[in-house]
Amino acid sequence: MARRETLAPMVTSEPISGAVRSPKTAELVAQTLRRMIVDGQLKDGDFLPYEADLMAHFQVSRPSLREAVRVLESDRLVEVRRGSRTGARVRVPGPEIVARPAALLLAISGTTLGDVLTARIGIEPYAVRLLADEGTKAAHDELRRLVSDIPRAKDEDKLAQATADLHRRMVELSGNATLAMIAGMLHEISEKHTTAAILKDQNVVPKAQFTKLVRSYDRLVDLVGARKGAEAEAHWRRHMENASAALLKGYEKTQVRDILY
Repeated sequence: MARRETLAPMVTSEPISGAVRSPKTAELVAQTLRRMIVDGQLKDGDFLPYEADLMAHFQVSRPSLREAVRVLESDRLVEVRRGSRTGARVRVPGPEIVARPAALLLAISGTTLGDVLTARIGIEPYAVRLLADEGTKAAHDELRRLVSDIPRAKDEDKLAQATADLHRRMVELSGNATLAMIAGMLHEISEKHTTAAILKDQNVVPKAQFTKLVRSYDRLVDLVGARKGAEAEAHWRRHMENASAALLKGYEKTQVRDILY
């Protein structure tokens, strides 16, 4: 059962003295609550304190407090179930919070698929090196499991999804939050294109190419597990360059908007 935060831990490094008199009262209250979520005083799944307690604590009116909660809701930091007596619940977002707006901006900008794949080549190999050199045993074990989930017999329906999941999660396992966020932004675009490219006809992934793909994944697991960061990075860069060339064949002029919409 999710806990409800009490007022005691709500003291922040930004003291509140007396009533908040600013014309932007709701934004100030939202800013304080947002800081508490960032600092971990309010955790994912926690309920905000009761409305009456928050009003007394911040010395604000009910309309101002509700506007502050709506600001957090628009930021996707809280979830409010209308008509519920439980109130607002903290929901810490993942990379998806920026993925769709970023994809929309790329589409509007006329970004090509080749540009997206080039960005991924710039991100993933270095993330693999971090994972090999600094990753925990648990992270290495998860990478091995992700690779084992790749279909061992050619199954186009499952291959696209399993491959997309591997690429995204591998960057997250590197431990670099910034790289993981950027990879998350590109995930939706890459996944949709990979699915389209693999499924456009039954001969896109010939048996020999499929076997080579699986061996490449297995080689990656071995290098990461042996903590050979430089070799793992070089291997994954070659893998992605070859894979990108294959995926771009016939899509050289394709723009992001052609994939998403």
